[in-house]
Amino acid sequence: MENILKKITSPEDLRALTLTDLPQLASEIRALIINTVSKTGGHLASSLGVVELTIALHYVLATPRDQLVWDVGHQAYAHKILTGRMERFASLRQAGGLSGFPKRSESEYDAFGVGHSSTSISAALGMALAAEQLHRRQRSVAIIGDASISAGIAFEALNHAGALDRDLIVVLNDNEMSISPNVGALSAYLNRILTGSTVNRLRHDVKSLLTNIPKVGDSVFKMVKRAEESFKGFVIPVGTIFEDLGFQYVGPLPGHDLEALLETFENVSRLDGPVLVHIVSKKGKGYAPAEADPTRFHGIGQFDIATGRKLVSAKPSPPSYTAIFGRTLTELAALDERVVGITAAMPAGTGIEILAQKFPERVFDVGIAEQHGVTLAAGMASQGLHPFVAIYSTFMQRAFDQIIHDVALQNLPLTLCLDRAGVVGEDGPTHHGTFDISYLRMIPNMIIMAPKDENELRQMLFSSLRYGAPTAIRYPRGSGLGVEIEKDFREIKVGSWEILRTGADAALLATGSCVAPALAAAELLAAEDKIECQVLNCRFIKPFAEELLETTLRNFSQVFTFEENVKTGGFGSGVLEFMAARKISSAAVTVTGLPDKFIQHATPQELHADLKLDATGIRETVLRTLQKVES
Repeated sequence: MENILKKITSPEDLRALTLTDLPQLASEIRALIINTVSKTGGHLASSLGVVELTIALHYVLATPRDQLVWDVGHQAYAHKILTGRMERFASLRQAGGLSGFPKRSESEYDAFGVGHSSTSISAALGMALAAEQLHRRQRSVAIIGDASISAGIAFEALNHAGALDRDLIVVLNDNEMSISPNVGALSAYLNRILTGSTVNRLRHDVKSLLTNIPKVGDSVFKMVKRAEESFKGFVIPVGTIFEDLGFQYVGPLPGHDLEALLETFENVSRLDGPVLVHIVSKKGKGYAPAEADPTRFHGIGQFDIATGRKLVSAKPSPPSYTAIFGRTLTELAALDERVVGITAAMPAGTGIEILAQKFPERVFDVGIAEQHGVTLAAGMASQGLHPFVAIYSTFMQRAFDQIIHDVALQNLPLTLCLDRAGVVGEDGPTHHGTFDISYLRMIPNMIIMAPKDENELRQMLFSSLRYGAPTAIRYPRGSGLGVEIEKDFREIKVGSWEILRTGADAALLATGSCVAPALAAAELLAAEDKIECQVLNCRFIKPFAEELLETTLRNFSQVFTFEENVKTGGFGSGVLEFMAARKISSAAVTVTGLPDKFIQHATPQELHADLKLDATGIRETVLRTLQKVES
């Protein structure tokens, strides 16, 4: 059988195919996605679930003139393949290769850059309004999942779009609910009828006729409208909320029925005003292991296609920071009834699910609602509980105001657990946790910690229970260092640092994930370069160990700071502020952190090397600076 996908270099080529070609094309796209992701890792289940939807949208709409906004974007692999990137698809998520998410600089078909959820409707509405202002003829389409649409910003956008009554298509990709074949067939039939040109002309004519009847016209029309909604609500009751928000609701449609999708989008593209098309799809469609376990295949590393098993190194890895967090929190919950866990749609990703297995009644998954999650925690803390709010660093940005206003201003005791702090690898700039030190350090009342290893994370979690203040703990993605885990808990004194290595030539001040490579660099410098460095574990980013810091700055002429955060407003910036406040001018401080730009995707090892935050890079930084001083 001839390979159809090889002929597709753009959606124009897609539109030249016959309808009978499309099912084979869908099969070939799935095979390419599965084969590629098995080697590169990535978001598999969600991308497999929208293959037919992607084909239908590009087949019916005039992309890139008509603009698609993929919410979050981890489901956009088929979109990339159909928009001229098939030949480069093997480079997915690799250094210098295709991004795992839509990216405006990558393709004219990527209408809006995404990576965080629930932004698509706002962006698409903005595009629609801009097109109207600029007199452009285009359709704006937001494709959003059932989890993402639950977020506050999505409802804000729906509310605004319905009130404006502008042309906008929102596709709700529902991959959690299931509908029986009978209901699905009836719904598909009804929507072909209800979106067809004949019915819509009739709607328009009836509205004109009734509303022009003197005195009673508007009332009669509203009664007829309610009757139509009642009938649709009887068959498809979920649409009522969207109708009430001002959208014409279409659905639910079977998400893998190309004929139904194509006919519906042909009809919908001719409708005026905001329309919501509800489709029901299956995550992992076409690959049995992903269909059976879509959660595991949501974001997967390299795997064996035949078995679906993840490929792992023969050498066992230490437990991840996430696993240590989950296990420790469960132990703390057993010891202290005040402990509760909160997560925002990431119970497995954050390790909260470990706590949920033993204390399900003490775990609260708020969905994609980070703002609500933080303020919910503040309410709990105000009544004597101690919530541990586990949210990735990059997503905690979304709750910035709540941290300030609802937590810190009221000085409420809770713990913000920022998983994936620092660079995270192949997911790239939307997912790196590179700003949390900067956006937390400026907030009064906050205690900020970063553990040097997984055992210190365990002790920090315990200690935060005793501080009676808003506390944040940032820790990296991936495996720990394999250190011994202390069974007993011990409180770490607020603001305390550790001297891990003594030396007289320079001082290395490192925090969190930079401590281990700084210590390794110091050993290299001593062995290879005869340079003896003192290494400090600056585990408290706020407050500082002020006495030890001042002594260090006055005793060393060369001081280096290392952090996996942007330099602007970060840990090193705080050291410079401290020097200025104490009027210390004897030391030269070299700040090493992340540059003033967005870090692109690559493996964590590649990124650490490029950013000079591995042992080799730290050694080079020290050598280069000391050589300049000597010369």
